[in-house]
Order: sequence, then C-alpha cells, then structure tokens
Amino acid sequence: MIDVTIPCPPLVPIRQHLPRPRLENVEVEATQRVAPLLAHVQPGERIAITAGSRGIRDIVPILRGVVRAVRQAGAEPLIIGAMGSHGGGTAEGMRRILNDLGITPDAVGAEVYTGNDVVGLGTTPSGLTVWCDRMAASCHAILLVNRIKMHTLFREPFGSGLQKMIVIGLGRVPMAEAIHRRGPANMPAAISEVAAVALASGKFLGGLAIVENGYEETALLEAIPADRLAERELALFEQANALMPRLPVGKIDVLIVEEMGKNISGTGMDVNVTGRWRLRGVTDPPYPDVKRLVVLRLTPQSEGNATGLGCADITTEALFKSIDRRATYLNALTSTIVERVAIPMIMPTEQAAIAAALKTFGGDPAAARVVRIVNTLHLEELWLTENLVAEALNGGDCEVVGPPRPLAYDADGRLMPYTAS
Repeated sequence: MIDVTIPCPPLVPIRQHLPRPRLENVEVEATQRVAPLLAHVQPGERIAITAGSRGIRDIVPILRGVVRAVRQAGAEPLIIGAMGSHGGGTAEGMRRILNDLGITPDAVGAEVYTGNDVVGLGTTPSGLTVWCDRMAASCHAILLVNRIKMHTLFREPFGSGLQKMIVIGLGRVPMAEAIHRRGPANMPAAISEVAAVALASGKFLGGLAIVENGYEETALLEAIPADRLAERELALFEQANALMPRLPVGKIDVLIVEEMGKNISGTGMDVNVTGRWRLRGVTDPPYPDVKRLVVLRLTPQSEGNATGLGCADITTEALFKSIDRRATYLNALTSTIVERVAIPMIMPTEQAAIAAALKTFGGDPAAARVVRIVNTLHLEELWLTENLVAEALNGGDCEVVGPPRPLAYDADGRLMPYTAS
C-alpha cells in the first residue's frame, strides 16, 4: 500500500521549561478556599458538587478538599457528574468515565451520582430553555468545580470553565445541543446568556476555578461567589491562556501525535496546539502551520470516542478499529461539528502512517521539518528534526537533552519510545 522504507530524518529530544507556578497541597487549599462560599449553608442541607470528564490532574484531591469543606459547614456533599453528552450521553457511560478518572465514593469521600434527567431553571431573553441536571437542582445548592482553559470551538472572550460547566456540563444533551446549534461564533454569547439565568436562579453558591500550569499541576485555585463568577472567569482565562504549553516551532511539515483522546482534549488533540480547527467558516490560525498531521493511537480512557480524528490527515488501522461510532457520532450530532469526526487516510501500521505523511507533505522527506509529541497535553518533552532545533532554542526556554536518533519501530511497525542510548 505504501513504501514504509521512506526514512524520517533523525529527531532530537527537546525539553521545554514551562512556567511552573503551583500549589503544594491542593486538598488543603481547596478546603480553605471554598469555606467562605459555604458561610450561609445550613446544617443538614445537601450540596451538589460538579465533576466533569476532562483529565484534570488533581481533581480527586481537589474534590476531596471540597467535600471536607462542605462537611465542616454541617452540610451533606453529593458529587454530580457534569459532562454534557460525554460517556455516550448515558448515566452508565458517565460513571465509567468518572471511575477512570479516580472519582469514586471511596476516593472523594462522598456519594457520586450520574443521571440524564433535566429540569428547567428559566428561559433566556432569546428564548433558550435553561436546563439543569434534575438531581443537582433538587439539592439545596450547587457548587461548581472545574478547570479554566482555552476552548476548542471558540477563542474568546473566555474558554472552557465554570460557565460552560453550568450550561453544557449540567445541562446535559438538551442544553449542549441547543448551545451548539448557535454555531461556534455565537457560542460564547449563548453560554453567557444561559449561565446568567442559571446563576440568577439562586441555586448556585459559586465555583472553585482551577488553573493548571504546563505540567498539568495546579497553579492556582480561586473560589468565586455566584455574583462575580462571570467577571472573574474572564480574568482567570487570561492567566490560564498565558500558562498553556505550545509547540516551540511554527512551520511543521509533519506533526506526529502518538495519542489522542477525550481525556486529553475535547477534540482529542487540542486545536490550540495543533492549529487544526477544522470548523466551517473559521480560519485556522497562522501558527503553527502544519502540513501533515498523523495520529497513531486512541487512549483507552476515551472509550472509543474519536472526536477530533477529522483534524488529522493520516491515522492507523488500530486506531480506526478502536472507534466507537455511537459515542463519536453522538458527540458530533450534539455539537453539530461533523468535520471533526471525518475519517482520514488509514494506514496498516504506525510506520506506514508516518511514511505516508512524509511522502505527501509536498517536499523532500530527507529535509522534512518533523515534530513528534506524545499528545497535545504533554509538551514539556518533544522531538524535533535537526533543522528545527535552532528555532526552538531561540524562541523559547528549551534545551537539547540527547543526541539525534532515527525513529525506531517494533516488528509490528509500532513506534518505539525514544531512548538516548
């Protein structure tokens, strides 16, 4: 099918030194930060605490700290799975995702609930019904917990965070579908509108915002009361954006992404890293400029949801066979973004997939500008061809940590980890 003997130029291992503000004891910090939001909670009241589907590194100790704060206030905590249509849109699927993330009753110290039923909290001025998880709405109050980071459908004025948790996380499939029907350009305004009505219902105490550094460590936690939530999220989004890791080079002939998945990004591969937005009517950013993107594997935590695969040009037979089309297409039907679930060229092995990218990028494979990353979430360690090293060293805080070496494959054509020896 393809000449797998097409050689890739040797790659040099690079380490990026990313900004690293971090909290030492996130569980204790979470308890202390949330306590003021619980000042008016009455003994015996039940407080819903949201938990989403993204791979937030410290989510278990953070939730454990929030649960402790609720109990110290005399109330009863309940963890609510808040993840829109993820997990195939089913209670069982959502529970599996939470279990995979370590969010279990034993781990966080509270009951964990997942369900599909929603109830209306009001109507927006433009006529949108504001849906909310029925169990969460039945509690005395709701406390949001979520990470703030860049979104994969729009770039400003805010990203994925507490308002999105209110609207799409707690609103389940009905709310997610209604918001996505507005289209990417109108989503921020729709989210703000729905969140404002939900917050005005009096059901929300506020939220605990998480900002991570480029190593997935918790850089800061901020408890925000409901009446200041929208305002503070804008400011925290700017901080999160400044800490987000990026590729240290701009023009790339072949970008090799070893794995994609829903635990890495809502689009499997963060479009803010790859520059591949693949949205009708939305122009891709000029940086980075990637001619061929090849992705090799789908993480087990994705449970077959390959949303974002359409952003790649080439993939593997193994990844294709691991796709759960129901989960993937539900995500696309909910978001209305079908381009991102399109199937790229499928090659029999990882070696053949990379060879296909080198063959088709439009230049001499021996002089190709190649970047290899594990995934778009972990960019502190990456591999570059020698013709990109100077740019990386000049443009960012990077260092070379080993000699150039050719890509290595096992007997089945699977890409092997880099070794410096």
